[in-house]
Amino acid sequence: MGNDMAAQRPVVFLQHGLLATSITWVSNLPNNSLGFILADAGFDVWMGNSRGSTYSLKHAFLSIKSKEYWAFSFDEMARYDLSASIDYVVKKTGQKIYYVGHSQGTLTGFIAFSTFPKVAQKVKTFFALAPVFYVRHIKSIPLRIIFHLRQPLFKFLMGEKDFLPETPLNKILATTVCDNEIIGVACGKVIFSLTGFDPKNLNMSRIDVFVSHFPAGTSAQNILHYLQGFYESLPILPAFDWGSAKENLAHYNQTIPPKYNVSKMKVPTALWNGLKDLLADPEDVSDLIPQIHSKIYHKTLPDYNHLDFLFGINAPQEIYYEIIKMIKNTL
Repeated sequence: MGNDMAAQRPVVFLQHGLLATSITWVSNLPNNSLGFILADAGFDVWMGNSRGSTYSLKHAFLSIKSKEYWAFSFDEMARYDLSASIDYVVKKTGQKIYYVGHSQGTLTGFIAFSTFPKVAQKVKTFFALAPVFYVRHIKSIPLRIIFHLRQPLFKFLMGEKDFLPETPLNKILATTVCDNEIIGVACGKVIFSLTGFDPKNLNMSRIDVFVSHFPAGTSAQNILHYLQGFYESLPILPAFDWGSAKENLAHYNQTIPPKYNVSKMKVPTALWNGLKDLLADPEDVSDLIPQIHSKIYHKTLPDYNHLDFLFGINAPQEIYYEIIKMIKNTL
């Protein structure tokens, strides 16, 4: 196979979810991980890492200990990071990309592709797994507890820097505690209480691997942004409210945060959602679907929770092979 062939392998860009890293795409067995399955099927696979997570902590001039460093939410990830990542991949490969997002990776996609036409033009198809846009019906107990804090109390308790970073404790738990079969289930329940846990569709022998990389951190401001969306009475998603008309004016040239409008998105979009998903809640998803005018496919998986899209034993049959077939049909 000459270089000409290699240059023309279709390019797939994978963007992980909240509190995760790109490891989620390759932490299952090779025949079960989307990253490996796509590579084996002949695609050129790229993986993004959200700022503030384990592999994305550097900054040109700000210190990770500063409040300024952590003053970002999924707004900045969509506006700056995603467009920069996609630009980079398009420049390197010379072709447009297929974008796969999970959870927050779908949210940043929805925002970027509906708000910035220049970014959208570089994306052939958007595959959204556990799509998150509206968050009014989130069922995750830990997040609901956090969301019920009022903003001043949230800032007092959570600080204004990082939130649930990866620590040495993850590694200790993973290597000494969670690698025991019986305790593995308990570990799963604790770690995945955020997202929902169902051992039936999970390769339990991998639980120590999942735990060693999760949670991987984000900013407190990012969680605060979700909290603001949780209190919206209508299905809308506003940009981050900086807390005063003056601050908002400085960021947006208007005194209230602008609203994102996903119906402006023109990128062909395929979606998979789960009825047992505590984060991409089925009600929120059904508010979202009619807004996506460029929808080409939508599948609801009755037994799927938030992590089955990444780690489910039957995820290849239910989702990944469909993605590959759709890409091949557009080539």
